[in-house]
Amino acid sequence: MVCYVNNTPHELATNQLLIDLLASLGQTPQTRGLAVAVNDTVVPRAEWATHAVQPHDRILLIRATQGG
Repeated sequence: MVCYVNNTPHELATNQLLIDLLASLGQTPQTRGLAVAVNDTVVPRAEWATHAVQPHDRILLIRATQGG
């Protein structure tokens, strides 16, 4: 199945969880300053391990940075 992470297509196994996708991208629940939205809805960090990625989901990863 295909989903889009920051507008880039990614091929995933069926029934993939959001936390598994994030791990494949080098992100973990301990990654500070990371927010995840699926189809324009923020997914709380506590739900990453149970949120199933669906075909054609649009996943946005946002990382807070410091500076100005």
